[in-house]
Amino acid sequence: MFRSSAKSIVLWLSTSVALAAGPHGKTEPATTTSPMTPRVTQTDTYHGIEVPDPYRWLEDDVRTSPQVAEWVRQQNEHTFAFLEQIPERGHIQERLTQLWNFEKFGTPSKAGGRIFFEKNNGLQNQFVLYVQDSLEDEPRVLIDPNTWSDDGTVSLGGLSVSKDGRTVAYAVQEAGSDWAVWKFLKIDTGQVLEHELRWIKFNWPAWTADGEGVFYARFPEPEEGAAFQNLNLNQQVFYHRLGRPQSEDVLVFHRPDHPEWGYSCRVTEDGRYLVITVHVGTDDRYRVFVKDLHEPYGLPIAVIPTFDHEYSFISNDGPVLYFKTNRDAPRGRVIAMDLRQVDSSPRAEGEPPSLSPQREIIPEQPATMVDVSLVGNLFIVESLEDAQSKVTLYQPDGRFVRNVELPGIGSANGFNGRRTDTETFYSFSSFATPPSIFRYDLVTGESTLLRQAKVDFDPSAYTVEQVFYTSKDGTRVPMFLAYKKGLKRNGESPTLLYGYGGFNVSLTPAFSVSRLAWMEMGGLFAMPNLRGGGEYGEEWHNAGTRLQKQNVFDDFIAAAEWLIEHKYTTSPKLAIQGGSNGGLLVGACLTQRPELFGACLPAVGVMDMLRFNQFTAGRYWVDDYGSPDDPAEFKALLAYSPLHNIRSGVCYPPTLVTTADTDDRVVPGHSFKFAAALQQAQSCDNPILIRIETRAGHGAGKPTSKLIEELTDQWAFLVKVLGMTVE
Repeated sequence: MFRSSAKSIVLWLSTSVALAAGPHGKTEPATTTSPMTPRVTQTDTYHGIEVPDPYRWLEDDVRTSPQVAEWVRQQNEHTFAFLEQIPERGHIQERLTQLWNFEKFGTPSKAGGRIFFEKNNGLQNQFVLYVQDSLEDEPRVLIDPNTWSDDGTVSLGGLSVSKDGRTVAYAVQEAGSDWAVWKFLKIDTGQVLEHELRWIKFNWPAWTADGEGVFYARFPEPEEGAAFQNLNLNQQVFYHRLGRPQSEDVLVFHRPDHPEWGYSCRVTEDGRYLVITVHVGTDDRYRVFVKDLHEPYGLPIAVIPTFDHEYSFISNDGPVLYFKTNRDAPRGRVIAMDLRQVDSSPRAEGEPPSLSPQREIIPEQPATMVDVSLVGNLFIVESLEDAQSKVTLYQPDGRFVRNVELPGIGSANGFNGRRTDTETFYSFSSFATPPSIFRYDLVTGESTLLRQAKVDFDPSAYTVEQVFYTSKDGTRVPMFLAYKKGLKRNGESPTLLYGYGGFNVSLTPAFSVSRLAWMEMGGLFAMPNLRGGGEYGEEWHNAGTRLQKQNVFDDFIAAAEWLIEHKYTTSPKLAIQGGSNGGLLVGACLTQRPELFGACLPAVGVMDMLRFNQFTAGRYWVDDYGSPDDPAEFKALLAYSPLHNIRSGVCYPPTLVTTADTDDRVVPGHSFKFAAALQQAQSCDNPILIRIETRAGHGAGKPTSKLIEELTDQWAFLVKVLGMTVE
């Protein structure tokens, strides 16, 4: 139900424009001369190799550096001078706004007999949290983040409801930052408690059974001015008692000998155990510690003592814990572990820890297991079959019960609840199917439609298909295509190729207003399931990581070549898009094959592969990328790092880089340096722009108004540079 838990400037203009409005309404002349970025003498030595970094100064925080702030201002002026002279821009924004203006609902969730869900009336900047006592009762507003700021940039970043449904912990996030302030609200009275929790990111509080307190993990308070760039280290697990200040919270678990460890907390449904899952990066490889809450002075014991495999906690039957794991099952399986059989005896120095006995409940299947919940005394297994959702129910002993009948090819999400529930909720959508919310009866297996989005378009006018193509090394890769019926395969279709390819993230067919608008304009949308993702399990993921990361770029380039070969499009009509790790994907492909693409849209991308691990959450990404401290991995990183593979004298395709000045996930210095270097190297009249949003982070919590404005500019840019006609 609740969103959890992921990266603009004119270089050359072919024609001069007399007047164009700047980003703040100021009238400025548009010129063909880009504001060349000053270079500094900065060279770093890696494993005996000298690497220049002339734009190092652009890494400074825009909040504290007047020089960087001025660079951002100048670049935005040039970017908007280009964008605002595109005649179709106003029409695109008007249509996006029309399409966006429909009621949107989050998947409901239950706690203490109450039902909670999020809703957006259409153009509200932020979703509003509602509560109702039953499906028959009228919902009432519980939390409305639209009242928290005038510009909509303060968002509801997370939610955790006590088991009795009386108190809700909720996260307040400002300007898209990953930092969250957690507050507590009494649901019956609407009272917000005095004390709050700070210096939390990537973490959600776990309620005790009595509803009087939560376990959570936090970082130490950063030094002044360092909160948005410094590495996140030394996380600790605390217990917070409601009504008491955070300074009195009790330290529960901390390993100062491992400052890189991060933690998530779960309290078992029976309230007996605290399950602490430990991670060191983004890979699904966890250690697990369990504390018996009936033993107040007992220490957490190591249930999973090494970081070798995934062990995602599902639920428990007393001392028997259930986990989803990829140990001996790259596509996932469900196992049980009995705490009474855990070997927690002291080990001699250097002696490897032993793994306690595990009993298989649900074996590995041909489909990739994505998520598992235990609701209504049934395991609900969400899987992917060729990147399409499949949902299956099993008895607690692993016997098959039934498949959930889904409406078609698409993405299903939800299926949360408690062991005693007889119902659960899920959402379903596809590229041309707006989201629908269903109630699922766990006894009868019947799905009942509760809400269906009413979007201003005709779904029957669009086609969604899945094709397969061959990558450079012979690997078979799936790709979804979505387009308006009647599209002709004559090589003339404007095509948007979107990808990610990393961190075990799976791309599935889901509804998007922006993609619908693109298809309405006559564009083909293509989305390949690249290696590095999780669509086919851990082997597929690993094949696109570290020394094998080039496979991801090869898969994406092969998708582009397939679209051209099969006469869907041609290079001048082909645009590529991706954000965060997908921004890296676009940056790497545009520097490796600049002649292949007609336009590039890298968003909040990781562009400097030699320094990504020096900022905020970057150290976690070593799992996927490797480390520049390792000689072999450094060589691989340098070979594809977008920033370091820009070459002077090359004609690069028209490019619109997008980022935000307050992104503290992928710090904007990545995009700043990349854009500056690309502008300097460009040898032809293709524009290189960077659009820098203000008071916006990596993407989460971005208000509707800013989303529409940014998408308007991206689509207007493509209309201009691809030569599209918009009716």
